Amino acid sequence: MRHDDSWHGEDLDLDAYLARIGYDGERAPTTAALFALQRAHVTTVPFENLEILLGRPIPLDLPSLQQKLVGERRGGYCYEHTLLFAAALERLGFGLTGVHGRVSLGADTLRPATHALLRVTTSDDDRGWLCDVGFGSGPLEPIELRPGTKVDQDGWQFHLERSGNDVWTLNQANANGWIDRHSFTLNPQYTVDYVVGNHYVSTHPRSPFTARPYAQRFTAESHHVLDGTTWTTNLPGGPSEVREVERAEIPRLLAETFGIVLNEEDAARLIAD
Repeated sequence: MRHDDSWHGEDLDLDAYLARIGYDGERAPTTAALFALQRAHVTTVPFENLEILLGRPIPLDLPSLQQKLVGERRGGYCYEHTLLFAAALERLGFGLTGVHGRVSLGADTLRPATHALLRVTTSDDDRGWLCDVGFGSGPLEPIELRPGTKVDQDGWQFHLERSGNDVWTLNQANANGWIDRHSFTLNPQYTVDYVVGNHYVSTHPRSPFTARPYAQRFTAESHHVLDGTTWTTNLPGGPSEVREVERAEIPRLLAETFGIVLNEEDAARLIAD
């Protein structure tokens, strides 16, 4: 059975992508480069669902991803981030496999697989790395795919576990302790699998992304979240600050804090009742 397992790295404008994320390091499939690339991507390209609320689809073909996330300097959600990052990694010679996760965030109900991740290998190391660039709240760097791995990345803490049935769970620490963020298996996923998940999260009435504006900006120093009209700022290992904003303030807040600049027409549509 033949699979289309290409990430279309040959079609990527690599120079433009690397300039977008501010990366000027080595262009080789090394572990050091992988760490630097993920940190540059997650701290530069924001998370957002605004196109859905503006009545437009979320295409996952590489030209559309480049135009939006690179050319227009916008953000996206996990499928967009992961496919763009995968194209860059493939172009640079990394080994990679798509993975699909089930977001839990502490919930005890079974949820569909709607979160895209990558398993990545490098040329100078025999370990496998979990690259999660599209969740909106880190990690800053890859996490070794080894049961029990626990990392502290500039105060942001993550813990990777594996259960007996080969289900991996990524836990993240917050002000209230540890929370299970999402679970996944290493069963290979392809772009067609992501297209199906993308259709669900961008169109289904029960998807959180079809109901209200949602944006995130993550850096080593802070994590900003806009959920509807609630703006939350989280600090690594510290308390959260929660503020309510007026709908009319949202375009300015998106531009100044999240790095998402809308044109006048889209800004007006986003805040219209």
